Formats: sequence, structure tokens, C-alpha cells
Amino acid sequence: MHNGALSLFLAVISEEKRRRRRRPSTSGSRPREKNLAPAQNAKSESNLIERIHAGVMSVTDLSAMKRLCSRMSFGTAGLRAPMGAGFSRINDLTVIQSTQGLCSYLSRYFADFSSRGVVVGFDTRGQEESGCSSQRLAKLTAAVLLSRDVPVHLFSTFVPTPYVPYAVKKLGAAAGVMVTASHNPKEDNGYKVYWCNGAQISSPHDKEILRSIEEQLEPWSSSCWEEELVETSPLRTDPLTQINSCYMDELTSLCFHRDLNRSCTLKFVHSSFHGVGHDFVQEAFQTFGFAPPIPVPEQKDPDPNFSSVRCPNPEEGESVLELSLLLAEKENAGIVLATDPDADRLAIAEKCGWKVFTGNELAALLGWWMLFNWKEAHPDPADCQKVYMLATTVSSKILQAFARIEGFKFEETLPGFKWIGNRIHELSKTGNTVIFSFEESIGFLCGSLVPEKDGVSSAAVVAEMAAYLHNQNLSLNQQLHNIYQTYGYHVSKTSYVICNDSPTIQKIFRRIRNFDGDGSYPKMCGGVRIVHIRDVTTGYDSSQPDLKSVLPVSKSSQMITFSLQNGVVATLRTSGTEPKIKFYTEYCAAPGNSEVSHLEEELLKITAALVDEFLEPERNNLIRRCV
Repeated sequence: MHNGALSLFLAVISEEKRRRRRRPSTSGSRPREKNLAPAQNAKSESNLIERIHAGVMSVTDLSAMKRLCSRMSFGTAGLRAPMGAGFSRINDLTVIQSTQGLCSYLSRYFADFSSRGVVVGFDTRGQEESGCSSQRLAKLTAAVLLSRDVPVHLFSTFVPTPYVPYAVKKLGAAAGVMVTASHNPKEDNGYKVYWCNGAQISSPHDKEILRSIEEQLEPWSSSCWEEELVETSPLRTDPLTQINSCYMDELTSLCFHRDLNRSCTLKFVHSSFHGVGHDFVQEAFQTFGFAPPIPVPEQKDPDPNFSSVRCPNPEEGESVLELSLLLAEKENAGIVLATDPDADRLAIAEKCGWKVFTGNELAALLGWWMLFNWKEAHPDPADCQKVYMLATTVSSKILQAFARIEGFKFEETLPGFKWIGNRIHELSKTGNTVIFSFEESIGFLCGSLVPEKDGVSSAAVVAEMAAYLHNQNLSLNQQLHNIYQTYGYHVSKTSYVICNDSPTIQKIFRRIRNFDGDGSYPKMCGGVRIVHIRDVTTGYDSSQPDLKSVLPVSKSSQMITFSLQNGVVATLRTSGTEPKIKFYTEYCAAPGNSEVSHLEEELLKITAALVDEFLEPERNNLIRRCV
């Protein structure tokens, strides 16, 4: 089977090379295959197959086999992997295969698929040396669909990720595809799929689509490789103008103090981290009545190399916000906003010695703000019965504290915004309103404009909240402490270790599940007794009468949560997008308990013990986060 897969992959590569050599280069562009030596490549491919048959393979051969003998699967953010050759990588062939599988499944599921079509968007990623870019992969996605006479709503330029699910709902499409790797390293790309409800696909659709991909491995026709098809097919439309206009119109539903915004003296700096966000955040600010934020010039325009940051993830904090903070000092701006490269996440820093808010802290502020404005419009407490806030289970419990006091409903989901998006859809069908949702990794959704985290709308909402508080002579940080005084301090710590070896990750979690003998989890952490354990990988929850987890079982990833006697909640989980083991700890204090230094000291002790005792970084050669 492996030899067959290898032969198919090499044959398709060879055909694509021949196809590109036959194609005349366009004026002013460099032929992609200029430096190819076809005979040499064919000989190398033949030699590799001979060595496989002979059972004699080098380390390079084994690396090639690893790429060829495994496939990508849908994680918390769809398919995501480095760009490069192989079935486990993002490239022309794997995107064509993925789209064929998706198209085949959708045609079986929707009787009206041929009229509903698919929305396709892309970010600004690309590799100059290989010619692989998000735009090219999006065009190939469209070409596969158009080859089967399926209408395609392909954006003509890069857009924020939330524009794709927004367009799916607005246009009544059967599905959406966004080609993006969000905040991952520049080498990566991804293929994110949205269902007709606008939420990312979840079970059983993800498994069925993967099965369908396996059944459609050979490209259907030469048309699947023709990205130019999007320029000539009458079935292709560009939804950019309509969707952007509708989005900005609906964004006004989140604007509560436009007159105050117009007179705001607070200045804002925005970084789009070399991605898609600049134009859209500028327009969102104008929609709210603000002057446009001051852009960081070095990071305003798309750059697939992310040349001015060590990593394109604003969640990393002050170390990657250096240019933004320097510009804010120069311009005397009070607030820095940073959207990640596909503009679905948002980081915030405030000038008070420059505090960079964690995702949990910003969620406390945004949750308070959305509730505050909702109550202004709905003074009857009975109206709270149909109001919800949502958060992933590894995020802060601060919204739960809000709900206990204010009387609205709060629910947790598994990690990943796909779970939140689908839950929003389910709740809306029964007449409920979700006014705020978040995940601790700086992913926020104010209202339910789109069932996906949204850095563009969140940036405008944060600006209005900051302007309102500024008018009350309060900073964001001061209001955060006011919130904690009312609802209880929630001190949290989130970080990760890097592990590039999957068997080591399996070994670590196997050891935890057999810590004190067969099937016996740890009983202590940092000298504090563990009172409950929830393992959603296996479906075990010691706090439930039937010992079964209320959250859905998720066997494709590792996640274990420990509830300690002192009130600390700690979780270990594998990332769905990167080779990381993430850890989350939080100390939830009762309202009025303001001994923050004691809470922080206790939390640091438990966090250190969680990592050292359970993950054993030195023994397992784990790379600790470098801040």
C-alpha cells in the first residue's frame, strides 16, 4: 500500500511538472519550474522506489516515507501542516484531494448542492521558492469544484477568516473553505472547512469527509490543476463587495456609544502582523465612529515571511509587540491592538507600564462589557433566562462567576471554536441568545454575528469599551480589578512545552493514566490533594456519579483536567494545530478575596509541579516556552 501511495504521489508530481513546463509563462513572471532538471528528478524518484523495494533506506528516505505514508486529519482548526511534498503536507495535490473528498461528500449530503455552492477564501501566506501560496491553493480548491459544475463564491483578494463562515450563512452556501494557517509559523498552511451553519465542521462530518478524501485520491481531471479556471468559469462569483458591506452594516449592532466614540481623545495603534487585518480593522473603526487606528507601518502590509516578528502570534505578548509599543509611545497612544495574520484573534496592551492582557483577562472585560450593554437594553431580570455566554473548558471560569450572580446561563465546550460555533447554532434554534463567547488563546466573539472567533469585530468593541471607560476616568486594567472585586479574582496561567515526537506525547499521557499503578491517576500535585479528574480522551470523570465525562469524548487528542483541594483547576492537553503540550491553571477566589499575591504564589507553585511532576520536561526532552 505504501509503495502504491508513493507511486501515485510521484506520478502526479511528474504530471504536474510536465503540465507546468508546457504552459507558457505570463509576461513579467518567472516560470516556476525554471531550475528543474526533469531527468535528474525522475532518476531520484526511481532510485527512491528501488531503495524502498530493496529495504535499504537512508534517513532522508525515511523522512520522505513519513510524509508519504500518513495523512492529515481535521484538528481544532481543520487540516494544518507545513507546506511541502507528501500526503502529510499542504500542497497542490493534497488540497485537490481534500476538495474532491469534500465535494463528493457534499453532493451526497445536499440535494441542492449544485445550486448552493461553496465559499472559498484565503490569507496572505506563501512560499516564493515553491510557488505554493494560499491564493493558489484557494484557486485550485475552486477549480476542483468548478470542474464538477459546482458554483464557487471565491473572494478576489485575501480576507479575514471570519468572512468565510459569515459568507456561508449570508449566501446560503453548502460549505466554506478558508486556506489559512492563522498564527502558525511561516512554513505552515491549512485548509479550514465550515458547514452550512457557518460553524467549523465537527463529527460526524469531519470523519465522513476524511473517508471521502481517501476514496478520491486520484485527481479527477486535468481541470483540477487549472487555477486559471476561476477567471473564465461563469459559475465563479466574487462575494467580496457584498459580504464586506453586509458585515460592516451588521457590525453596527455591537456599537452602543457612537456619539462618545466620535469625540474620543484616546488614541489607538493597530498591528496586522503582516496579515490580512489592516483594511478591515480600519473600516470597522470608522463604522463605530472612531478615527482610524494608527497602523504599525512595518507590519501593515502582507508579508508571508513575517519578517519583523520572531513568530506571527500576538498571543506571545510583549516580545512580539515591540514595534507596536514603540509606535504607541511615539504617538502617545493609550491602547495597542494586534490581530493575528488571518485576523480571527486579538491581543490588547494598555499604557500603564504597558500591560499586555491575557486572553482570560480580556474575556473578563469583554464579558462584562457585553453584559453591561445588554442589561441597559433589557432591564427586566427575567430576560436573562434566554441569555448565554460560552467558553472552552480550558479557559477562565470568570464567565461562570458572572452567571452565578447575574442569572444568565453559562456553558463550557471542548477546546476549539468549532465547538462554540456549533453550540451557538443549536442555542439559536431554541430562541436563545449568545452575547459573548471566548477561548483563552485570545479568540473572542461579541454577539453572534458569525459563529467563529473574530478579531476585526472584537477590535472595534474593545476600542469602544476603552473609550467609554476613559470617559469615566477608568483604564481597562482598573476596570478589570473592579470586575474581580465583584465576581472574585480569577488568577490564571497558560503556557506550553514543545514536543516534536508523537510517541513521547503518548508515553507522557500513558504514564499519567497509570501514575500510581494500573489505571490509577495521580493523587497529589505540588503537595495538594487532587479531588477530581476528568479525562475527555477516555471519557472518564471522577466527579460524575457514573464516572462518565459530560463533555464529548475526544479520542483524537489528549486532555486531562485535575481539580485540586485548594480550588485550583489544572489541565494538560495537546494542541490541535502545533507540536505542543499546553497547560492551563487557574485559581478561582470568592468575591471580596483580594489577596492576589497569595493566589498568584500558590498558582505558580501548582503550575510548576504540574509541569515537572507530570510532563518531566528534562527526561522527555521537551522544549520549554521561550518568552
